[in-house]
Amino acid sequence: MQCIIITIGDELLIGQTIDTNSAWMAQQLNLKGISVTRRIAIADDKDAIVAALDEAAGKTDIVLVTGGLGPTGDDITKPALCEYFGGKMIINEAVLQHVRAIFSKTGRPVLSRNLAQAEVPDVCTVLFNRVGTAPGMWFEKDKTVIISMPGVPFEMQAIMEDEVLPRLSRRFPAPPLLHETLITVGMGESTIAETIADIERALPPELHLAYLPSPGLVKLRLSATGADQATLQYELAVYSGRIQQRLGNIVAAVRDEPMEKIILDLLRKHHLTVTFAESCTGGYLAHRLTMVPGASEVFKGSIVTYANDIKQHYLHVPEAVLNTDGAVSEATVLQMAAEVRTMFEVDISVAVSGILGPGGGTEEKPVGLVWIGLATAEQVYARKYLFRHDRIRNKELTCHAAFDLIRKELLVREQ
Repeated sequence: MQCIIITIGDELLIGQTIDTNSAWMAQQLNLKGISVTRRIAIADDKDAIVAALDEAAGKTDIVLVTGGLGPTGDDITKPALCEYFGGKMIINEAVLQHVRAIFSKTGRPVLSRNLAQAEVPDVCTVLFNRVGTAPGMWFEKDKTVIISMPGVPFEMQAIMEDEVLPRLSRRFPAPPLLHETLITVGMGESTIAETIADIERALPPELHLAYLPSPGLVKLRLSATGADQATLQYELAVYSGRIQQRLGNIVAAVRDEPMEKIILDLLRKHHLTVTFAESCTGGYLAHRLTMVPGASEVFKGSIVTYANDIKQHYLHVPEAVLNTDGAVSEATVLQMAAEVRTMFEVDISVAVSGILGPGGGTEEKPVGLVWIGLATAEQVYARKYLFRHDRIRNKELTCHAAFDLIRKELLVREQ
């Protein structure tokens, strides 16, 4: 089965809002064996909506549309769809009661424009929106299913999970697409490809390997599709195992999860606690780890020591070290890591200090230079990194390098 995704909104076209909806929808459809062949962003304009629908209807199985279903005057998707499918607007009583209930719970007055959210074309099937006021709508034309949903991500996701995906599974039964994802850290995409080239060439036709690089890591996604799930799962396991064996300890996990979740699970497994002393990352390591539910089991707190006098006062980095070696140095992160571990009474501590750019670099210490220190009860050591990108990407790279240093420390404990 094939699908086209249409996102509506001027804010998408001018870059004011990043389109995360399409990526999320494509991921969910992929798991159902539905291929996304095109993603189209269009303006809040009736002619643009009609042109996009004309281009898709009859040429694909499914069209998913998001955006333009709110209560304001620039939300024109619903009337445009009503006219396009030759219907008339009617009040859906179930939606109306839902809208009233939402406003009643929050104690806010219901405006006429809010009540208008209950108006839907009489030629659609209403898809209930349990977390918002704008319902989804299911249309059909020329053997194509066309589904319209709000552009607000959490509302779209709720409608997809509750209504759209179950209906599509019943309407378009298809063999599922199986995946196995390996997370690798510390090796570039081209080097990995060269290292496992013979394994990739030997893949059977029903398996496909995709390289998905991002700052600091590369995901290797093995995909398999076909009717015989048992055989596919066996082949996935065999070839995933071969790749893992070849790549060794750069494979951080065999599941599609962020590094912070991988690290948290490892720390929990070993019953260890962690803390951070952050300079150049400004609290980003702590932020990433605490985005994961259950972080409190391993994370007690951390400290951001951005300025040199803060490093001196709280982490007792000697003034002589800062004056001679500098804030971005092995000596500084060693002291930071050792001191913060004692301060927070944890098992493992990580300290980071670097020059992320765009300014601040010198010939001796260029932009992208980062030192990361790690301390345990037994030892304190540091690693030097030189990243070569912009400030945001360098921060991401530093974060993944710090997490990977923790991972490798824990791997040593398992040997």
